[in-house]
Amino acid sequence: MKVAIGADHGGYELKSDIAKLLESLGHEVIDQGAHKFDPEDDFPDFAAPVAASVQAGKSERGIIICGSGVGATITANKFPGVRAGLCHDTYSAGQGVQHDDMNVLCLGARVVGVALAVDLVKSFINARLESNEPRFQRRLDKVTAIEKNQISNQ
Repeated sequence: MKVAIGADHGGYELKSDIAKLLESLGHEVIDQGAHKFDPEDDFPDFAAPVAASVQAGKSERGIIICGSGVGATITANKFPGVRAGLCHDTYSAGQGVQHDDMNVLCLGARVVGVALAVDLVKSFINARLESNEPRFQRRLDKVTAIEKNQISNQ
């Protein structure tokens, strides 16, 4: 699987660990930066290229790491077709894919340690959408309609 990965200064060190993990599991890593530690860099500069890669189909999944994961999640979800989730537990990291077709995992490096991050990534990468469940597709269709502004706030 092709996986785009990016991190600002808050997630810079963890990104290296996650990239190595992904490669050891046989995945192709598309590193969107940061490529050097800069304490003044900004999360949108790395979250946006990861989200754009997923949106364009250049990567099947994305992982974005910043200090809390919140800014990365907000940024990624601005891209139509990207379904980014901030996860701190393995259930959500897998279930987000299985039920909600999450395609970008966001992590807070100041919230999760390396061991938990490894488990989160494994749960995310190994999960597949449970496409045999009509309720999940129905819900995804509603999210897509909202994204396209086809549903009013009623």
